[in-house]
Amino acid sequence: MSDSIKKVVLAYSGGLDTSVILKWLQVTYNCEVVTFTADLGQGEELEPARAKAKLMGLPDENIYIDDLREEFVRDFVFPMMRANARYEGDYLLGTSIARPLISKRLIEIAHETGADAVAHGATGKGNDQVRFELSAYALDPSIKVIAPWREWDLTSRTSLIAWAEAHQIPVPKDKRGESPFSTDANLLHTSSEGKVLEDPWEETPDYVYSRTVNPEDAPDAPEYITVDFEKGDGVALNGVAMSPAALLTALNELGRKHGIGRLDLVENRFVGLKSRGMYETPGGEIYARAHRGIEQITLDRGAAHLKDELMPKYAELIYNGFWFAPEREMLQAAIDHSQARVNGTVRLKLYKGLASVVGRKSPDSLYSERHVTFEDDAGAYDQKDAAGFIKLNALRLRLLARQGHH
Repeated sequence: MSDSIKKVVLAYSGGLDTSVILKWLQVTYNCEVVTFTADLGQGEELEPARAKAKLMGLPDENIYIDDLREEFVRDFVFPMMRANARYEGDYLLGTSIARPLISKRLIEIAHETGADAVAHGATGKGNDQVRFELSAYALDPSIKVIAPWREWDLTSRTSLIAWAEAHQIPVPKDKRGESPFSTDANLLHTSSEGKVLEDPWEETPDYVYSRTVNPEDAPDAPEYITVDFEKGDGVALNGVAMSPAALLTALNELGRKHGIGRLDLVENRFVGLKSRGMYETPGGEIYARAHRGIEQITLDRGAAHLKDELMPKYAELIYNGFWFAPEREMLQAAIDHSQARVNGTVRLKLYKGLASVVGRKSPDSLYSERHVTFEDDAGAYDQKDAAGFIKLNALRLRLLARQGHH
């Protein structure tokens, strides 16, 4: 393959691993490298990545640094949140949902620069390699993908550092000792895995948490907020209109302060391993609760229950890397259709790790106080109707009981 590769677009963070990969591509494939670094709201300064790429001899026009925060929340996070997606009941899919966007941009840059391959720094044990590559092939079936962790013989952190030093790649001081865990961050979440987290019996140490205060140390007074929704998407916080990324950023700050959105999870990876991860999704947890809150009064029971049946399948597709697959798009169309009247305001109480829905109102509310009241409903609901309803539903159960079932 190495002969046919003249130019590669590398998903580049500027960290040790991808810096080694950059150099390794130059050495192994003797090819031109283009780096792509995405600002997905990970909260890190991205200019050092440019400086490092320049250090490796890349010209300015081969260094791409793109702010994708709005696109990330608007076109990926919000559509996923319309589905109330949680993988295996808990995980809000913070890493999974960022991968298709990075792949999309990798392919666009490959086309813009005439590159014949893309490369990523995901290992051969994880889900990310699958997500990056399924997305890349879905968007360009003829693209070549280079995954150095599956090709090279640098099998440990030690050999990686030795290779870096042999090739004059600066190694940050903290990488010389064993890194205590590995992290991935974007505007939706921070995930931490490995090392100190590998024993699922051991509680996650306090120092692993980076974007939420310990709920025990959170303010002793609750804070009330409102989130406004239009067609299933959040549009305002406390009555102030905000773009998708601005809304999620503001909710993150509230979640941080109140210690909301921590999750310790042992999950099933697509490649067959179980892995233990610690996730922090402060704004996403508040938003997910709020979205369900507005659906409670605006969605019909049939639509709401069908959505909940579809959700595990939808969440699994995103987790496994099938964002650009027809079945995800089919489910998305159904989910989006359900959101046409999901409008209104949710009030939440934030307190010591919890975001609780305490109020909801909507111009499209299906909730009828007149029908559910314990007082006189003036004939809105005839309680006698329930007798026939119960009898018909009980008919087959009575027939079974006569035959000695139960």
